Amino acid sequence: MTQEGPAIPGRRSLRPLAGVLAAIAASVTGTRISLIALPWFVLVTTGSATRTGLVAFCEMAPYVLVKALSGPLVDRTGPRTVSWTTDLVSAAAAAAIPVLHTLDQLSFPVLLGLVALIGAARGPGDLAKEVMVPEAAERAGTPLERAMGLSGVIERLASTVGPAAGGALVALLGPMTGLVVNAGCFVLGSVIVAVALPRGTGRPVVDPSAPADAQEPGYWRRFGEGFTFLRGDPLLLAVIVVVGITNLLDAALTTLMVPVWAEESGNGPAAIGLTSTAMGAAAVGGSLIAAMAAHRLPRRAVFLIGFLLGGAPRFLVLALDAPLGVVLAVFAVSGFGAGFINPVLGAVLVERVPRRMLGRVNALGDSLSWSGIPLGGLLAGAAVTAAGLTPVLLVCGAAYFLTTTLAGLRPEWRAMDRPRENGAQREEAARDGARTVS
Repeated sequence: MTQEGPAIPGRRSLRPLAGVLAAIAASVTGTRISLIALPWFVLVTTGSATRTGLVAFCEMAPYVLVKALSGPLVDRTGPRTVSWTTDLVSAAAAAAIPVLHTLDQLSFPVLLGLVALIGAARGPGDLAKEVMVPEAAERAGTPLERAMGLSGVIERLASTVGPAAGGALVALLGPMTGLVVNAGCFVLGSVIVAVALPRGTGRPVVDPSAPADAQEPGYWRRFGEGFTFLRGDPLLLAVIVVVGITNLLDAALTTLMVPVWAEESGNGPAAIGLTSTAMGAAAVGGSLIAAMAAHRLPRRAVFLIGFLLGGAPRFLVLALDAPLGVVLAVFAVSGFGAGFINPVLGAVLVERVPRRMLGRVNALGDSLSWSGIPLGGLLAGAAVTAAGLTPVLLVCGAAYFLTTTLAGLRPEWRAMDRPRENGAQREEAARDGARTVS
């Protein structure tokens, strides 16, 4: 499939890829620190699992919605501009929480509003960084699978450092310190993208087949093209369904069930960081192997085995009230398996989508697969309040296992290991469909 994109003049340079990966690292690290600090702050100050889940919902619902709608903006404006501006907005909102808390002006509705603003800004910011990875890989002369694998390594490494730092900060200095560090990480990511990336990186991609005097399509025309393209790809749709269900269950576990388990077991907030660290550290190893050998591995088998290891075992070990050491070991095995998933998904997506449409298709795909995340903590909070932690863990673990196992029986998954379709034919079909949408 021919990927249209900007011409890459001159010699190869690792600077764009290093810059994008550094920006991803800063953003993910801050977000993971916040995932420890914010739920713990709400849980210990209100004592309510339902309110803790509501905070997670108010961040992730705007994240998913705004990300879904921001794809045409990223494609037209360019991911670089979108990335550094939205990171500054996230930093301002994150910094406002500890400031208002210190001034005794942080009511619960105000907290929900600031958290919603963070989520709304993070959505397009994360999308913009993802879209810049393929271009940065081209400029570096790095194979796509390896670039996506390195992106996975960085994300997993940040997901390891962030919770460890978050748990330590919360235990030693309180949750507000973690939110201050989160704001600083967003500022750092904005500076890296705005200043450190080479000139010309992250600009809009122009369709080379379009006439020079052609009028730029409007927002909804662009949105319709992305929707039509995604609707016509059975593999991407199947992936979205599976990832959407597992993301909901992962969100319920991370934002609600693990904090409740840490409190009920007496392990405290440090245990939240330790579980995330164990999983993240092992996931770094899995992502490194994926970066080195992804092009030699059968994608479908790797994808499904990764989910088998990375999903249900975590719910089961917490339900069994196992000792902390056993919990950490199981989370480490799960992390290793999960480390293979995102590099495979990223490579499949970039291969199947024309570069000029990558922002809008990626935005729609991510938002649909993330649509359950806002409900994860909210539903889990209500379920745990009504039935207790252990029954909810067992039900969620069974749902995770069935979702990821039954998916392997669907015929669409075989397309992961087949040669991809002709890109020109698929894009022409998307254009024809988009004309009816507009």
